[in-house]
Amino acid sequence: MPEVLFKVDLKKPFTEQDVVGHNRWHPDIPAVVSVNPGDVFRIECKDWTDGQIGNNDSSDDVRDVDLSVVHVLSGPIHVNGAEPGDILVVDLLDVGTLPDYEWGFTGIFARENGGGFLTDHYPIAQKAIWDIQGIYTKSRHIPDVKFAGIPHPGLIGCAPSHELLAKWNKREAELVASGGPVWKPEIPALAELPNPKNAILGSLKGAEYDRVAKEAARTVPPREHGGNCDIKNLSKGSRIYFPIYVEGAKLSMGDTHFSQGDGEISFCGAIEMAGYIDLHVELIKGGVEKYALTNPIFKPGPVEPRYSEYLVFEGISVDEFTGKQYYLDAHVAYRRACLNAIEYFKKFGYTGEQIYLLLGSAPCEGRISGIVDIPNACCTIAVPTAIFERNVLPT
Repeated sequence: MPEVLFKVDLKKPFTEQDVVGHNRWHPDIPAVVSVNPGDVFRIECKDWTDGQIGNNDSSDDVRDVDLSVVHVLSGPIHVNGAEPGDILVVDLLDVGTLPDYEWGFTGIFARENGGGFLTDHYPIAQKAIWDIQGIYTKSRHIPDVKFAGIPHPGLIGCAPSHELLAKWNKREAELVASGGPVWKPEIPALAELPNPKNAILGSLKGAEYDRVAKEAARTVPPREHGGNCDIKNLSKGSRIYFPIYVEGAKLSMGDTHFSQGDGEISFCGAIEMAGYIDLHVELIKGGVEKYALTNPIFKPGPVEPRYSEYLVFEGISVDEFTGKQYYLDAHVAYRRACLNAIEYFKKFGYTGEQIYLLLGSAPCEGRISGIVDIPNACCTIAVPTAIFERNVLPT
């Protein structure tokens, strides 16, 4: 087993760990450990909520989760020799559960507390607990379903520079000030702006803590540095190329998932878990300019569930409530595809909430199938039929 450079005690909150990570992005958060290019090491991670969700049958913890705490991240890791303009090459050698904690959860967040992709249809908090057995998982809350997972970090990235951080905060504040799209009044929030409440900033204290807490970006969205991309195929065997913005790169990670469907549609839609990540790092000096890197790129690994038969549900960019036509709107089209899948599987004895949870957590394949045929975008979601232990085919 590789040397564990960041260890977590799942019985303690993040602020009481022997080594404290962080839950905001800022270049001045101190690194907790240093590694050399070529090193192989293990990083342990708590689940993204810092243990707020329990292995039980009540959805109250999902309803009441404090989102100012998220995401708790392991790091930053200083890579010796890394400089702005270099590329950090990260190999994900392995991703797995921690001993005695072989379970995970999927949640539908309440409209008043984060919401999700289909909040206007499913505004009430719900939860599914998953028992993880090797590569497979089942849930007592979604019967007759079993599938192989695709473990991955939902969130991984390098620290931003001061200039990049300022750019993030400016553009996201402008979005919030704009009021957003008038056709989507049920959106709980347009963006999560810097918020000092419950900010965890490593070893920073006093005036430095106060300054950074006011400036630091929330970890909710993906950005130029990577971050919370929630890409299910970023699994074991993958190689990621990150642009570096600060000396030492300051790599951090967390939000480990056992499995996820494309889009992670219920917001807490993956099978969230505490876990470990084994990594190998290298540097490409001057790689950002050499390869015109704006966002990370990655090469997927060879390990993923191999399902061969799917039911594929289409959606177009027409509002399901009003019938209003939208112009090549992939967001509306993917929502319609997911809603079509939910309505279909309800005919086989499932509730809408169960299938909503399943589409976010099982290895479903989402696609933009057509983006040029005016006025409709066409999106699809493909659900592997072999995950069901009951017949779900039309007859």
